[in-house]
Amino acid sequence: MIDQSIKPVNEQIIELVKLLNDYSYAYHIKDSPIVPDAEYDRCYKALQELETKHPELIQKSSPTQRVGEKPSYGFVTVPHTLPMLSLDNAFNDASLIDFNERVSKLLSTSHIDYCCEPKLDGLAISLRYEFGRLVRGLTRGDGLSGEDITSNIKTLKSIPLTLRTDTPPEVMEVRGEIYMPTEGFERLNATAIEKGDKVFVNPRNAAAGSLRQLDPKVTATRPLVLCAYSIGYIEGGEELDSHFDSLAILNNWGFRINPLMEKVQGIEGCIEYYAKLEAIRNELSYDIDGIVYKVDSIESQKRLGFVARAPRWAIARKFPAQEEMTQIEEIDFQVGRTGAITPVARLKPVFVGGVTVSNATLHNKDEITRLGVKVKDFVIIRRAGDVIPQIVQVVEDRRPEDGYSVIFPEQCPVCSSDTEQVSGEATIRCTGGLACSAQRKEALKHFVSRKALDIDGLGDKLIEQLVEMELVSSPADIFLLKDKKLDLLKLERMGKKSIDNLLNSIEAAKNTQFNRFIYSLGIREVGEATARTLASYFKTLAELMSANEEVLVSVEDVGPIVARHIRVFFQQESNRETINLLLNAGLVWEEKPESDESLDLPLTGKIYVVTGSLSQMNRDEVKNRLIQLGAKVSGSVSSKTSCLIAGEKAGSKLTKAQSLNLPIMDETELMAFLSDFEAY
Repeated sequence: MIDQSIKPVNEQIIELVKLLNDYSYAYHIKDSPIVPDAEYDRCYKALQELETKHPELIQKSSPTQRVGEKPSYGFVTVPHTLPMLSLDNAFNDASLIDFNERVSKLLSTSHIDYCCEPKLDGLAISLRYEFGRLVRGLTRGDGLSGEDITSNIKTLKSIPLTLRTDTPPEVMEVRGEIYMPTEGFERLNATAIEKGDKVFVNPRNAAAGSLRQLDPKVTATRPLVLCAYSIGYIEGGEELDSHFDSLAILNNWGFRINPLMEKVQGIEGCIEYYAKLEAIRNELSYDIDGIVYKVDSIESQKRLGFVARAPRWAIARKFPAQEEMTQIEEIDFQVGRTGAITPVARLKPVFVGGVTVSNATLHNKDEITRLGVKVKDFVIIRRAGDVIPQIVQVVEDRRPEDGYSVIFPEQCPVCSSDTEQVSGEATIRCTGGLACSAQRKEALKHFVSRKALDIDGLGDKLIEQLVEMELVSSPADIFLLKDKKLDLLKLERMGKKSIDNLLNSIEAAKNTQFNRFIYSLGIREVGEATARTLASYFKTLAELMSANEEVLVSVEDVGPIVARHIRVFFQQESNRETINLLLNAGLVWEEKPESDESLDLPLTGKIYVVTGSLSQMNRDEVKNRLIQLGAKVSGSVSSKTSCLIAGEKAGSKLTKAQSLNLPIMDETELMAFLSDFEAY
């Protein structure tokens, strides 16, 4: 936000009004936000504070004096029967407690039930039904009137064209939020990138742009969902006195409502609900940016009424911002396990998504070109949960004069080997291979990781020291460390006991599993699930190493690109030599017998996917048990999936399984299911 402290109050107000109106126009009218929501909220709050102290300076064009912006041109504008007002915001428990105290005072009671609902980050909509049939759909617009997008919203399968009731009200207007699930948003942007089209900044932006297409056929292709959150207007029907109950009725009549919605008692229940939703926010298959609290009694809502732009009976409690604006100070280049050179933006530190962020990946050269990023640019970054922070947009209006273009290195920044970009790939790679210390370090870290050889005590820092002291240059060298005890004693924090423990772990890792060994090799595009599939298909390592691309493509989940990576890996003499050294060092696993008995196992031919958190067994244990019973375990849900195992906080995989009507088991059902096969 611009520092206004040194300017006269009237100038501060004028500049803030202009700034906020510009932000609002870009967000609501052009569907192209230029700053994150948190920046808008800060400016809005600053303007409110100034206007409260100096009401004589309030401008008619101030965003505090109207509900929203005018709708864009291209659609017919229709007045709402009742205004679609915005909500006041609470940013902490204290603000929420103040809200509750105001409500309690006005209602002369401290016993208040609240309906708590996730605040979906989408586009507000009003649907008008007459005698049970959908006749019109309007956007929120300026709150008093909205754009008629009936033709577009009729393409959404989550919107009933006719209410599922024999006794519908004469007229009913349903308010709801149209949003785009995360998985659908990612697919939409991936397709746009392939076609060279403009990508959307976030799911909310994508939903708004999709709904306002002039051609309904385009809207029909977009993965949009409606979630109803209130009855805005009704006549000729039964009047209820519970907002919560009214949503249940809407659900019975054919509307989707949010399953996480709850009715709670008092402000304590509201605060507990906030904590619960914040904990699972990043596991959800859609974006929410806070919680909406509504007094549940509709009679109480009527008594409380409205202020100028918001109801007195509802408030929104925002989560910590997942998007923020900051500046790129520098761009460095990191070298990964496969030689991929990744640009990393060094940012002016900013608090976003609950942590302070100072770095963000830019992925590759194409991503920099797509975003139009320059060093010194102001950018919007996004961080959701444990997701690596990413730059989603350049704020071009704030571009400084000293900004300059990003130039990719022609030589590796670590080993100075030439770089190359294979035709058809976006990634630029170092050609140095294991001669590049960065690639050696990352390859070794992968080799000893938990899902690979799982060598306890051989962490990232120790790997880096071993490479820098030239004690290890390939995976096979790890098994020769027993002959270098004196050298190991020279390493930081490595005493005799630590060395003995490390060497014991290395010795124990020699007894492994075929799928773990395949995964440990670090073949491009071969993850844990693909390694399991390969280990299940091929009886021996020799058979896998000699397989041509035609044979590899016949393996489930292995496409032409992965098959080519596998074939190229095993054709390289250096890789074959490393594998021989590992086998000579004593690595062993139990290979499948020639007469494969898996056909007699109870789950042969079944494909399972495991997601979410499990308490009685971890996910690896569940996967191993399913494989022992003959099943294949995949990392993604498809129409071929036999069953999804869904633990706590199951996200997009659960949503996809539900959309495909696949069988789903929770942990209790899983344990009962597995107990039936104790004999195997």
